[in-house]
Amino acid sequence: MDTKAAILALMGAWGVSALGSLPVAAEEVESANPLLNKVWVRTDADPALPGPMQIFLEDGTLVSDSCWETYRLSKWQQVSETSISWDEDGMTIAADISSLTDEELVLNLKLGSETQEQRFTVATVPYVCPDMVK
Repeated sequence: MDTKAAILALMGAWGVSALGSLPVAAEEVESANPLLNKVWVRTDADPALPGPMQIFLEDGTLVSDSCWETYRLSKWQQVSETSISWDEDGMTIAADISSLTDEELVLNLKLGSETQEQRFTVATVPYVCPDMVK
């Protein structure tokens, strides 16, 4: 087999394997758990620090982001039907799910002896962070 034929055969093999591993379009990913695979934007955030959001991915990755700080990837887990936790800077953050629908999420974070309520709604698309006051 000459070089050209070998390259074509290799490209053909790559093409077949690449087709088998194409990503699923975002709108096709559905889960029985309404918490998963959605962009949750805080509705009770400080107006001076807009856009905090959480994305609980099905693979156990938590994406945390906002309009004013860089994103963070953490490991998260669903401890029970009404409880989740994630790692943040080496600390485990535990949270009770007070309310969860397809459009709304209310968490009660257990921060030492304090509990902090955080309210979220599903982000609208497109979403653009507002200009920050300088």
